[in-house]
Amino acid sequence: MAIPDTLASPAPAPVLPRGRLLPWRGTLRRILLPLVTAALVLGLWEALVRLRGISPALLPSPSAVAERLVATGPFLLGQAVPTTLETVAGFLIALVLGTGLAVLVSASRLAREALYPNVVFFQLIPKIALAPLFIVWLGIGTGSRLTFAVFIAFFPVVIATLAGLDGVDRDLLRLCRSVGAGAWRTYLHVRFPAAIPHVFAGAKIAITFAMIGVIVGEFITAQAGLGYMILFAASQADMALIFASIALLCGIGLGLYALTALAERVALRWYGG
Repeated sequence: MAIPDTLASPAPAPVLPRGRLLPWRGTLRRILLPLVTAALVLGLWEALVRLRGISPALLPSPSAVAERLVATGPFLLGQAVPTTLETVAGFLIALVLGTGLAVLVSASRLAREALYPNVVFFQLIPKIALAPLFIVWLGIGTGSRLTFAVFIAFFPVVIATLAGLDGVDRDLLRLCRSVGAGAWRTYLHVRFPAAIPHVFAGAKIAITFAMIGVIVGEFITAQAGLGYMILFAASQADMALIFASIALLCGIGLGLYALTALAERVALRWYGG
């Protein structure tokens, strides 16, 4: 009696795509590669300082910086509070103003011709050269640092958002006009959702610029904050404290950047991107 083909040999197991077998591989690689690279750089730095006998007053080793960061951690965290709050406030103001101006310039040809060249002109001015003017006009308080942070974080948001609003598929815009959608409804449901990746591309740059603006302001006017601590440590030739403050600044910057990236993912999921 003949044996059916289906019983003669077992069916081959289905072959899953490689990405399904290791869905975490790409994420793990994106995490491990930067960490390994940073560890190698720190290891080379440590070896260079120890082997060459470089003075701590010139370049402290990473281990010395870590020890100082642990020893002064609570104090530096207290100094980080005003720096972080002013950075976040400046970033949010720049994000709102930059997005609003980009929408206005994209919607009105008159506004584009009147405002956009001036925005570009002010961007070409060296920002550090204008910092003393903000201090003269607004004093030595939080207002001058916040305004300066908004000033330098504003332009990336405008440019990136405008690129997203102007780059929408023209067929979609014709479809909106054919169904009678008004200009603002088209912006709300088509243009702005399509521009979300560009908005957050500018926001990721703006968050770093906002921190730079606050630190520059603290160099000049503040009596507290991580920028003030860096300047104070430099006056005392305390290189370990300088690097500890910079390390904490890097950690805060990475955290704020990660929150911006998380907000981007939430916005894209909200709009179905």
